[in-house]
Amino acid sequence: MIKSRSTKIGDWVIAFICLLCVLVCLLPLLNILARSLSSADALVKNEVLLLPKGLNFDAYMTVLGDSKYTWSLLWTAILTVICTVWSMFMTVMCAYPLIYDNLKGKKTIIAIILFTMYFSAGTIPTYLLLKELHLLNNPLVLILPNSISVFYVIIMRSFLFGIPDSLRESAELDGAGPLRVLISVYLPLSTPVLATLALFYAVGRWNGFSDALMFMSDRTYFPIQLLLYNILNSITSVEVATQEGFSNPGLSETIKSATVMFATVPILLVYPWLQRYFISGVTIGAVKG
Repeated sequence: MIKSRSTKIGDWVIAFICLLCVLVCLLPLLNILARSLSSADALVKNEVLLLPKGLNFDAYMTVLGDSKYTWSLLWTAILTVICTVWSMFMTVMCAYPLIYDNLKGKKTIIAIILFTMYFSAGTIPTYLLLKELHLLNNPLVLILPNSISVFYVIIMRSFLFGIPDSLRESAELDGAGPLRVLISVYLPLSTPVLATLALFYAVGRWNGFSDALMFMSDRTYFPIQLLLYNILNSITSVEVATQEGFSNPGLSETIKSATVMFATVPILLVYPWLQRYFISGVTIGAVKG
């Protein structure tokens, strides 16, 4: 197929825009990487842009040699896995019944679910509720309150709704119940949307820190992002700097940059494994139904 000149120009414009988006995302990361590998003198003189000056790995040795960082990273990884598995279970269990036309009160249930998407009680009522449930300063407070996303439920339901009813009816004729149909028919066909939503949930939990900031005081269960938040703020707070193990608020720029890389790279490594499911999972789940 021969493309017209206007089509070729359009392709080049789109490619240029995509390149700009890539650079906008990539250049700050390269700058942080260069700063984490540079000497303190080079950073003080503001000589570091995209390439490290005075190459050294002291910052990474400091970060990896401190049990506070390694445990926070390990705890965040464990928390991310638990939250992702639990959230996916809740999402599937919520979305799957809504594809049945004979579900009693289906419209009411959908209306209630959609209502929670646009309206919430707010931070203070949520805090008081968690306090009454004795979840404050409890690791479960990082898992249960945000265990499901209404938007992701809608995507999941749309994807399941797009699977031909004939497949379900064939399984039901063979004596399969609703749970068996879900496990044997729907889930094997839903790999793209499952992988995509799992990635969304995992990234959201890995990057989350506001819930721990508001509801947790036990530093043992601080996720890596909250630890990073405290470290980056320590340059202006003597109290936080002391808590983080630094004798003064003038935290080394190399340590801060290394900590940012330390908290960012692990979740970035997940994307290549799920990339092939990403586009199909989002587009199919979003337009069907």
